[in-house]
Amino acid sequence: MHTDLLEAKVVILGSQAVGKTSLVVRYVQKTFTPNCSSTIGASFMTTKLVVDNFKVRLQIWDTAGQERFRSMAPMYYRGANAAIIVYDITNRKSFEEIEVWLKELQKNMTEDLIIHIVGSKFDLASTRREVTLDEAVEFVDRTVGAGYTVHEVSAKDDEGVDEIFVQIARQLVEKEFDLDGDKRQRSNGSIYLNDEELDMERGRCCN
Repeated sequence: MHTDLLEAKVVILGSQAVGKTSLVVRYVQKTFTPNCSSTIGASFMTTKLVVDNFKVRLQIWDTAGQERFRSMAPMYYRGANAAIIVYDITNRKSFEEIEVWLKELQKNMTEDLIIHIVGSKFDLASTRREVTLDEAVEFVDRTVGAGYTVHEVSAKDDEGVDEIFVQIARQLVEKEFDLDGDKRQRSNGSIYLNDEELDMERGRCCN
């Protein structure tokens, strides 16, 4: 086991009611609560995992999707090492809005930001699906370029959720360390919260 602990900030973005909070709570707390309260501003949780013999602590920021909070989003995703943009596979509008979130990140963040696109509510795929996985992959490739990973998950059924964060953690480790386990000279993987971020209201989650 490598002795260094890699700390990284992961931000969750997406439209209102797509299931961002449910995704985070399922991963961190291993539970699912229907009808989560809307996040106010942002909240965050932390969790530890081990990938490829490296210890990783993820600080996962769940941001509000309501229009009135969008101007605050850069305050929360500043300093992020990875981003997850969530849409609801049963809601085409939420899917179309991922382009806005992607453009926002590209405008404000560095090019090496790890980005994953996640279609939520896969448990409703057989009855209420409005967006196919192939369509999502094609849309992302066409509008913002290839190289982004697209997933479909169900927080309710606990399907595919862990895999997202494991993939992100592995990508972070690969960016931070070389094959011998030594830190790369141009690494920026470790993050530390500043006082402003620590003082932010965390908002409400599913309690």
